[in-house]
Amino acid sequence: MVIVGGGAVGSALARLLVRQGRRSVTLIDANQFSQDPHSHPGFDARVIALAKRTEQALTELGVDLKKAFATPIEHILVSDQGFIGQTRLHASDYQLPSFGQVVGIQALGQQLFPAGLPELSVLEGVTVDEVNQTAESIELQLSNGNTLTAGLLVLADGGRSELADKLNFKRSSDDYGQSALIANVQLSEPHNGWAHERFTPNGPLALLPFAEDDSSDYANCYSLVWTLSHEEAEAALAWPQAKFISRLQQQIGYRHGVINKVGSRHSYPLVLNQIRDFTGHRCVVVGNGAQALHPIAGQGFNLGLRDVLALADILESATDPGAFAVLNQYRQNRVKDKATTIGLTDGLVRLFSNRYAPLVAGRNAGLLAMEFCDGLSQKFVRQTMGFGQ
Repeated sequence: MVIVGGGAVGSALARLLVRQGRRSVTLIDANQFSQDPHSHPGFDARVIALAKRTEQALTELGVDLKKAFATPIEHILVSDQGFIGQTRLHASDYQLPSFGQVVGIQALGQQLFPAGLPELSVLEGVTVDEVNQTAESIELQLSNGNTLTAGLLVLADGGRSELADKLNFKRSSDDYGQSALIANVQLSEPHNGWAHERFTPNGPLALLPFAEDDSSDYANCYSLVWTLSHEEAEAALAWPQAKFISRLQQQIGYRHGVINKVGSRHSYPLVLNQIRDFTGHRCVVVGNGAQALHPIAGQGFNLGLRDVLALADILESATDPGAFAVLNQYRQNRVKDKATTIGLTDGLVRLFSNRYAPLVAGRNAGLLAMEFCDGLSQKFVRQTMGFGQ
């Protein structure tokens, strides 16, 4: 088997396959980064919320989340700015210590990248130039002049994969017209395990309890994901610190006090990219290559990891990993979870970005209903924690 893409999802799959005892797994990545995972574009400055199922899977893979300064989410507040609708969720109400953990993807990458595993062949700084599919195998012509023959090719190289285009995977793209501005923020009051998802006229704004280190201010730090138009995000990157703090404080209120400090700011455009038919002849697309989601509700990485968990589980008993029956089983396994999760995130973005009065009234009624209806909140919690299938 050959995996193209050494980011978090590709590396996790490689580890899973090696753990199963597979003796012929090759990981190919266009970047030279095994000595410094920070240099890989997949391990950037973003912070991700690990759903409970993801947290469990990474722990089983030997990832020490404490080394990634993981911060538990014990409470969640979902609110609509300027309106009364809100939902509060408490992990203890579901007999859980937390809904999941917040980690930095750079720190996670240092543990996930499977360098040093003798059962795994890693080719860095190499791309796949040509692909030839036959009935029994798939042949790859590499940029270093070598040729690889495999029974299965897994594409985990993200949403801009030229290789997916060569293999005729059809991608749909829906630009939200927004960018996500991310930064670490220090407030005057402790977060006490609270995560906030606030819907503003510009789009969702999330505050996740997180700190990059274990300094004395650890309990007061959040990771910010602020959705803005492309133009507003570009301007906000250049605002002086005082102006940025003032504008952000207006958006988040004073529930955790005043903003004392904001770290370096970054932004990236938000587009819903998806491949609906994500399996082909002896090849499959997983992770962000199969679906790149809006960061609302923090589902992107979690959905991608569920892709590789399901694929590894099906491959464990497969004698021919690229056989049609094997990949068809994987496709049937993943269709419902993908559709539900993509529908949830896309629907939330569109519902809460609309200021049409009847919709505003309806969504606030929905938030209040979740606040007081255990059945509704339990369904939402199960899906976002990764147990919704």
